[in-house]
Amino acid sequence: MIVLGLDTCLTSCSVAVFDGARVLASAREVMARGHQERLAPMARQVMGEAGLSFERLERIGVTVGPGSFTGLRVGIAFAKGLATALSLPACGIGTLEALAVQGGDGLVFAVIDARRDQLYLQGFEAGRPLMAPDALAAPTAAARIAELSQGRHFTLVGSGAPLLAAFAPGALAVPSDGADARDVARLAAARSPAPLRPLYLRAPDAKLPA
Repeated sequence: MIVLGLDTCLTSCSVAVFDGARVLASAREVMARGHQERLAPMARQVMGEAGLSFERLERIGVTVGPGSFTGLRVGIAFAKGLATALSLPACGIGTLEALAVQGGDGLVFAVIDARRDQLYLQGFEAGRPLMAPDALAAPTAAARIAELSQGRHFTLVGSGAPLLAAFAPGALAVPSDGADARDVARLAAARSPAPLRPLYLRAPDAKLPA
């Protein structure tokens, strides 16, 4: 199965093509904004490097959040448009789940710095979720990790990893500025397609004028 993986949820833009056995091509750029301008050109670049036309795709995988409100909507809109144009199934992958892959197969907690004194947190063991994604204050997140880890060694992955490292000095902290589309594509290849819906864990920072 040939899958196009996309991630625009955080501070990077990432695209990859996966054929069910290996990654054929990938590209990733760190950026705070500008995902909308770069995503389509990066997708064309990656498909060209893989030697494939878009018509060869069989599925699209995209991160659906939590993350930047603008960023995740850019990725979802692009995935929906491409899937509709090519009559392809699409699959949404949680940003925290995709991040957790970077921590290996053991006990992993994916942590995103959500600003406003909050962290987005989700725990996994052997790739299976131990909890639903949640938005928590750092002390509460640390307590949740202690409850789930029960003294076992674990890995922290994501932009929030350094913020929790002080609460868990024995943990391995792996800072990351975003999910990798190669992981998104692999996860999507093994997942049943479903309607793409953004995952929001809190209200947007922007406020309408009174």
